[in-house]
Amino acid sequence: MIHLSEAAASEIGRIKSKQQPNILFRLAVRPGGCSGFFYDMSFDKAIKVGDQVFNLDEIQVVIDAVSLNYLNGLRVDYSEDLMGGGFRFHNPQAIATCDCGNSFSISH
Repeated sequence: MIHLSEAAASEIGRIKSKQQPNILFRLAVRPGGCSGFFYDMSFDKAIKVGDQVFNLDEIQVVIDAVSLNYLNGLRVDYSEDLMGGGFRFHNPQAIATCDCGNSFSISH
């Protein structure tokens, strides 16, 4: 299961409102970054074969089957500071993260 903080859901909703109607919020894991994998957030027009859809705080979150294995238990937060705003990822499966917090590694 994926969890969005109230602040994250609000920010995703704000960004989503500037997109096309009925656009879907997609969360994925991609190879790369400092630690091996990074979180990828985007908007998509369609649900693909194998996708899982979660309704979280009035946000439909779409996750592909491969990414779901890496995201189970993920908590997504959003906060602002003097440098601007950003999403923060708290993944219980991560054994290491880089300083930016967007890249992580897991044990195999």
